[in-house]
Amino acid sequence: MTTQIVSTSPIEGQKPGTSGLRKKTKVFMQPHYLENYVQAIFDGIDGIAGKTLVVGGDGRYFNDKAIGTILRMAAANGAAKCIVGQGGLLSTPAASNLIRKRGADGGLILSASHNPGGPDEDFGLKYNGPNGGPANEAVTEKIFARTKAIEAYKITEAGHIDLETIGTASLADMAIEIVDPVADYAELMESLFDFAAISQLFESGFTVCFDAMHAITGPYAKAILEDRLGAPAGTVRNGTPLPDFGGGHPDPNPVWAKELMQTMYGDDAPDFGAASDGDGDRNMIVGSHCYVSPSDSLAVLTDLAHRAPGYATGLAGVARSMPTSAAADRVAEAKGIAAFETPTGWKFFGNLLDAGRATICGEESAGTGSNHVREKDGLWAVLLWLNILAVTQKSVLQTMADHWKKYGRNYYSRHDYEAVDADAANGLMDALRGQLDTLAGQEIAGLKVTSADEFSYNDPVDGSVSTGQGIRIGFEGGGRVVFRLSGTGTAGATLRVYLERLETRPDHLDHDPQTALAPIIAAAQEVADIHGRTGRGAPDVIT
Repeated sequence: MTTQIVSTSPIEGQKPGTSGLRKKTKVFMQPHYLENYVQAIFDGIDGIAGKTLVVGGDGRYFNDKAIGTILRMAAANGAAKCIVGQGGLLSTPAASNLIRKRGADGGLILSASHNPGGPDEDFGLKYNGPNGGPANEAVTEKIFARTKAIEAYKITEAGHIDLETIGTASLADMAIEIVDPVADYAELMESLFDFAAISQLFESGFTVCFDAMHAITGPYAKAILEDRLGAPAGTVRNGTPLPDFGGGHPDPNPVWAKELMQTMYGDDAPDFGAASDGDGDRNMIVGSHCYVSPSDSLAVLTDLAHRAPGYATGLAGVARSMPTSAAADRVAEAKGIAAFETPTGWKFFGNLLDAGRATICGEESAGTGSNHVREKDGLWAVLLWLNILAVTQKSVLQTMADHWKKYGRNYYSRHDYEAVDADAANGLMDALRGQLDTLAGQEIAGLKVTSADEFSYNDPVDGSVSTGQGIRIGFEGGGRVVFRLSGTGTAGATLRVYLERLETRPDHLDHDPQTALAPIIAAAQEVADIHGRTGRGAPDVIT
């Protein structure tokens, strides 16, 4: 085997977003594109000579071929070992756990998360650091800088690399260890949750429907829910990971998990339903005729996590992304624990978790997790919910009713306008910025504006400052709207509009969220002129 040094030149547009670099699959498959970015990662982390890396992905189209390239490049760059999930598969939280458990120097995770997969769809790659979490902004900037100055990459000439046989093999001077992608993660879950109590819940006749959406959590959910906890065969639907996710959109929300929602709102609905996304870091929770918003789920888990053994001593604090509703803040205040508001992107939670200042974190985009790893974790959230229900012996519907009665209800929704013309989307945001100094005190669609700003974050651990994180407009009575352009898409721009209103009146806690939020929705449309600036009469996705 010989090492090749291949001349190359910078490729435009290789700036990582909130979760690495995401592009259309065919972009990643272009000559030098993947190789340039991988070499930039290696250079950006000051080389990988003598280091151990974890490598795996969600099984989407191009996953296996890309891993082969990464391994050949890792060998050429002097890595000591790569630990790879069998078949090239690792959920994102499982990869984070493996980095931490093995004391690896980091990992490369191949995924575009909840985005569709296939030759005409999306692909992604991100670097996670030694703590198991996404690279911080300083490292990300170093990687991006290298993409703009790269002149060559290193790669080892090699034939087929076996990703299926568990065990250790060699590639040049580098060891490749193929591991069971599920075993270590399942062991971690068993250390956190009362598996005996959850098993008894299933034995009592409690029924669950878990939709893996033909994505990575299928093998994990089957191994844990059916094989270890005794849920009936068939509890896990769409459990085989497919390169194109069965032609579906592996985003666990009521729109894309439509079949699950129909099941959960149909006759003889199961007691509990859940779904996860492409790489296993997101979740949707739904009870019989009861959808639980991600913001409400975070609040409930913050309130009742002590019911599970791993959190029996209580929480140090809770952190949420700025667009996520303030429901968890109300729980934190009542419990006397810290509450943190961060920018969107799981990497911002890493410092809080590492410093022991937060135990549970969550984002409104269906991501929740804790200090057990440094990623959000879809199946973890499902198991914590099941542990809580097993102990309290309450339904999801009753759990939510009790929570709202105690804390009030933060009616909440997100309206997504997808693939909007980038110039139009940026023009909308610029126009909003131009109004920020004059909005306070104005009346918009019958609501009085009390505050308007663009969110910036001062990290309480390392003192770093992040600006331009979303435009917030607050209204009298506790309502607010947030405007933000997403960094997770691959075409055009996605405008996300977050809508929230607090309700504490006992007889007003069971309204439809879109009805309860109607005044906030009208104010958002008026202040941003969404229709006029984007041509969109309605959002593409409402969650």
